[in-house]
Amino acid sequence: MGKKKKAAPEPAPEVFSHNPFAALGGVPAASPTTPAREEPEAATATPSTEISGNSWKTKVVVRRETKGRGGKTVTRVTGLPAAELPALALRMKKALGCGAVVEGEALVLLGSLVERTAVWLEAEGAERVIRGN
Repeated sequence: MGKKKKAAPEPAPEVFSHNPFAALGGVPAASPTTPAREEPEAATATPSTEISGNSWKTKVVVRRETKGRGGKTVTRVTGLPAAELPALALRMKKALGCGAVVEGEALVLLGSLVERTAVWLEAEGAERVIRGN
């Protein structure tokens, strides 16, 4: 079998004579009297990170766990108000330099951080912090 010859390239199409958008006209320029689009307020877009004073009066338990996690160690924090858990998870991730997730009524920090977590909670205003193993 021999080599096949390549077909000659087709000539370039000519300029189109019909423009379907010509009837629309141009896009009008923004007038200076048109108000700028307002961005949503940041306070309403993100959850509040303020901690209500009376919710920290309860007992907060901080303990280390490994069971059911393939040998990985996590720190479970219970006793915090459920409404504030997502905001607290964000703050604790930044303050303690670890990962944090909300599992049900508990906050789970990735790693063995019992002592650091207890100190941080006491500094934030928790009155009773119980440390587990």
